[in-house]
Amino acid sequence: MTVLNTEWQHRYIEVNRIRLHYVTQGEGDLVLLLHGFPEFWYSWRYQIPALSRYFKVVVPDLRGYNESDKPTDGYDLDTLTADIQGLISSLGYKSAHIVGHDWGGAIAWHLAQKFPQLLNRLAILNAPHPQRFLQELSTNLDQLRRSWYILAFQVPGLPEWLIQQNMREFVKNMFQGQAIRKGAFSTADTEVYRTALEKPGALAAALNYYRQMLSPQSWWNHWGRSPEPITVPTLVLWGEEDSFLSHTLTEGLEQLIEAPFKLKLVPHCGHWIQQEVPQTVNRELLSFLRQGK
Repeated sequence: MTVLNTEWQHRYIEVNRIRLHYVTQGEGDLVLLLHGFPEFWYSWRYQIPALSRYFKVVVPDLRGYNESDKPTDGYDLDTLTADIQGLISSLGYKSAHIVGHDWGGAIAWHLAQKFPQLLNRLAILNAPHPQRFLQELSTNLDQLRRSWYILAFQVPGLPEWLIQQNMREFVKNMFQGQAIRKGAFSTADTEVYRTALEKPGALAAALNYYRQMLSPQSWWNHWGRSPEPITVPTLVLWGEEDSFLSHTLTEGLEQLIEAPFKLKLVPHCGHWIQQEVPQTVNRELLSFLRQGK
């Protein structure tokens, strides 16, 4: 089902030497919703109206996606995190609740590690801790099998060409094909995603996230180092039947979080959790983010 809302405001903002597009609704404490691959702000269409009853909700198109700038560089976690730092301060806030799914979750984990003072609360949806994920890629054959596409994306130029030749099928398979709850994505929804991904430079930018993740510099920065602990209250929601990410990535997270922590595994749900079970996600997010208010 395609959801449109006349109360959503589309705006642009200059941060970290690029221009980001974002959608916003509501007033109050700031909640940032960070999307993943190959999405854009639209993946949070069910959460925006629910959360905006209590918060100022801001949903950016991340660097390289949809209406945001698409530079050739800056797809490493440090730069992506600096984008979100700049967004918080440019909106006039000192801190925010951060909610991230997939790549947006990786950015949220990194932000919480490096700049905990910027976060009030952290909510992660089907997004592994970045350092833990790199370790699993090198030691867990099941995760390596699930992540074959990440390795394929490392080849320069070829993945872009192959996907562009068959963009409609690629997008349909990513969403409708990989969803456990098939009714989550209409043909209209997949067309919205296809249109965004076909914008000049968007596909190459999206793949650059994965190329930066497996760059020698990234391995060097993280290999063999203990992750810095998370010190802000954290909620992890995880669709149990994620075809891309093993649920073993949720094991032992409590050892990385030195703050109140809740893990909720959602049965009969895949990777696209906030779109497959929006009511469950909305209920959990509201309960978590409104604690202490």
